[in-house]
Amino acid sequence: MRKFLWFYKKRKSWVAFFILWGILSLVSLPRLKFDFSFEQFFPQGDPDLEFFMEFIEDFETDDNFLFIALRNEPNIFDSVFLTKVKELTIELRRLPHVLKVQALPLIREPVRTPLGITTLPLLHLQDKERLSRDGERIMADERYRGTFVNNQGTALNIVIKTKDRMTISESRELMGRLDDVLSEYDKDQYHMLGRAYFQRELSRMQFREVIISSIVSIVLVSFIIILLFRKPVTVFIALSSIGLGLLIFFGLLALLGRELSLMAALYPVLMLIVGTSDVIHITTKYIDEVKHRGDRKKAMFNTIREIGLATLFTSLTTAIGFLSLSTSKIMPIVNFGINASIGVIVAYLVVIGFTCPLLSMTRSHLLGNGDSSSGKWKKHLLRVNDFTREKKGRIVWGLLVFFLFASWGISRITTDYKIQSNLPRGAKITTDFKFFEDEFAGFRPLEFAVQIREGKLLYDYEVITEIVKLDSFIRTQNTIESVYSVATLFKSVNQMLKGGNPEAYVFPVEKDYPRALKYVNKIPQSAVAVLQNKDNTKARITSKIRDIGSESIAEVGAEIDLWINNNIDTSLMSVKRTGTGVIIDKNSEYVRASLFRGLGMAVLIVSLLMGLLYRNIKVLFIAIVPNVIPLLFAAAVLGFMGIELEAGISIIFAIIFGIAVDDSIHFLSKYKLARMKMDRESALRTTFTETGKAITFTTIILFFGFLVLLFSVHPPSVTIGVLISITLVSALVADLLVIPLLLRKMNV
Repeated sequence: MRKFLWFYKKRKSWVAFFILWGILSLVSLPRLKFDFSFEQFFPQGDPDLEFFMEFIEDFETDDNFLFIALRNEPNIFDSVFLTKVKELTIELRRLPHVLKVQALPLIREPVRTPLGITTLPLLHLQDKERLSRDGERIMADERYRGTFVNNQGTALNIVIKTKDRMTISESRELMGRLDDVLSEYDKDQYHMLGRAYFQRELSRMQFREVIISSIVSIVLVSFIIILLFRKPVTVFIALSSIGLGLLIFFGLLALLGRELSLMAALYPVLMLIVGTSDVIHITTKYIDEVKHRGDRKKAMFNTIREIGLATLFTSLTTAIGFLSLSTSKIMPIVNFGINASIGVIVAYLVVIGFTCPLLSMTRSHLLGNGDSSSGKWKKHLLRVNDFTREKKGRIVWGLLVFFLFASWGISRITTDYKIQSNLPRGAKITTDFKFFEDEFAGFRPLEFAVQIREGKLLYDYEVITEIVKLDSFIRTQNTIESVYSVATLFKSVNQMLKGGNPEAYVFPVEKDYPRALKYVNKIPQSAVAVLQNKDNTKARITSKIRDIGSESIAEVGAEIDLWINNNIDTSLMSVKRTGTGVIIDKNSEYVRASLFRGLGMAVLIVSLLMGLLYRNIKVLFIAIVPNVIPLLFAAAVLGFMGIELEAGISIIFAIIFGIAVDDSIHFLSKYKLARMKMDRESALRTTFTETGKAITFTTIILFFGFLVLLFSVHPPSVTIGVLISITLVSALVADLLVIPLLLRKMNV
């Protein structure tokens, strides 16, 4: 009581403190960071990631490119079009962070002459007849088709090599300058693909998502608060509290330098929903207490003692649910869990330190008339209570059917991750990605790292022929294109030595190999560094694989690995699949493991908190069991709907558990207080009519609150919103049906 009196006495100071904190947060908002890179989704601590990082130190990253595809009908082999592309390509070389630019009009072929090796243009732009023949030759050449020109010959690709590991600011700088260069083209005339483009566009999407979800959530919450409290002063206090919590949360993220990732759109929804729930519980209880007691100090004391304590535990359990994500190996998931847990605690601090003092400083008649629940609410909830008492058998059979249903659905869960399914709906970046998937070799890199055994060198004939075998087999895979290796160099040299005959584009026979090697060795190291290291002990086979899904890609990889084990002489070299795509796809191996590990830890910690709160092992069991049901329900829905359980989607379980436990705590807390004064059935009736209404109403708020994510253009966010909305309804059903059943069964 003494601590409360001190708090009550300083209530004006607390209000002033939070207002000042809000102002400082507002000033900090411009410092919010939005970032995106594929490295964010690398599973930390994975041995294959360590191998890949060493691999790119020897060579270079596999996403240091930017493609610009230009269309021209009926085909690209038009001198006017190609001349314009040539001028554009030269201009692109002057852009920041660009190392090299190549396109068909600038490519020169090596030609052997009596005076030595020289190079000639691949295309003869001034000779229409020769240009036509050039086109036919290019369309038949695997070095150009799929990389520099599409299979129909109607689109030309400009390949830009950028610096490795570009930052978001560097990407924005490059893309800003590129927009100026391409301003003379209509946006439907060209398509782009690459790291800088992804970083710029997806960080823009994150910012847009946060703004849209904030606005829509605020409108929804305002409507709910007005509908619930009616009185202008009460509505103002509630909305200012919720808005202040959101503002302080984002300000705190800015001050802490926390980066916002692709899941940033969830923050406003979570903050507003969690804040709304806390504010409604506190405000409703306080108004009821004032109405019955008439003394604002006593009313606030009882409110904080009863609802404040329960809200503290619900905030802690929700925060723990989010912190369970910190066991993930994927940093955006870890950061989301940490940020969301910070948000939950901020919402609680605001409701205790700002809302409560503000309520107690307001005259009672301005706040409303207390509990405005109609007789219909009480009538319906008492019917539910009667059902749990009279139809125990039906509930038990229903649970058995549910568990069978959930088991079937869970067995159907897939982790077949696709890049395209995570791109914004209706955005140009998604259209561009699909264009390159359909018309060119696509985006997903697939690398093969070749380590030459000690005592051997890359250009030993017996070694190089093994690489040629592997190169040839990789090309047989229908889903893999744009394959390049040192074998490509030898085939090109062999063709040059045979007078440019297209049929001579093959690896030289053994007797011609020394001669071909002599010319390959004359190629500058800078030109071949992407395919071999300086001391010829390592090689790289680079390719692109279609975005067919991580599970399908894993099957292709397993087939290649099996072929390597059976056909490559491992005494000469070792081969390992690697690359950005391979590393990201490994997330599927960790999602399930980290999900169960994280939730298991969350359940354990929440159980300990429940033990401290209720000090009754039976109540602890009763509190945990109903909250397993929505988790199983969510998993079953994933399986039946065929939704991939990828990194972004996996967070729904932490959100569901963290929020679902709240209602159980409120229900059991009220039951515990009522049970001290009356028998079990009377306590249940009281709990249903009071807390039953509160948790039903908050579930309705949560349902529509998460449906705000339907406005998102990010497909995983939409899926998360819908799944959480429908799953939290199952959590309410479990609380209202299973908890009373267990309370009676276990004689609590």
